[in-house]
Amino acid sequence: MTKHPGSIDSLILRRIHRMKPGTIFTPRDLAPFGSRTAVASALSRHLKAGALTQPARGLYQIPETHPLLGALNPAPDQIATALAGKHHLKLQPSGAYAANLLGLSDQVPLRIVYLTDGTPRQVRSGKQQIVLRRTTPRNMATAGRISGLVIQALRYLGRRQVDRTVIEKLRKRIGPEERVQLLKDIPLAPLWIGELMRQVADGPKR
Repeated sequence: MTKHPGSIDSLILRRIHRMKPGTIFTPRDLAPFGSRTAVASALSRHLKAGALTQPARGLYQIPETHPLLGALNPAPDQIATALAGKHHLKLQPSGAYAANLLGLSDQVPLRIVYLTDGTPRQVRSGKQQIVLRRTTPRNMATAGRISGLVIQALRYLGRRQVDRTVIEKLRKRIGPEERVQLLKDIPLAPLWIGELMRQVADGPKR
């Protein structure tokens, strides 16, 4: 039995009101409420009414505001997680974004790349492009751990660009428990990166 569009609107609006501000979701998350066309129509109406924002094509967000800053834009990690979907297993920031997250670069890149073991996807959010790039199981072996971030950041910088200053920045950034994890994951890194990981982990403790 097909639901009346008004009832779908009401169901979706109640679902929206139960979500926390800042939550990002896709129309697929609302599939139990009606057909793709009905859900899309309801989302369009709620978007125009201001109950939702659209940070990127195919993604919707519950508006989030700060008392001083006003409307808040979603973080890249929020968008990447929404793109990955419910059945996603792993995400690993890579390239310039990994270096930025570790404080090795002050500039947030306009093209933010995540490695994934799931379906590759990409969207544009404002001036930024969020890319999910499928990669090998080996590259995902340290995903979600500090080791994965360090490996990807050092790979981006390249062996010749990693000097004493970079090592010291990582030592200041990484805590004792994370240093233990670095040592455990050395076998999963390229040889030259593994040696640098050892230098970071074995250096002066904070």
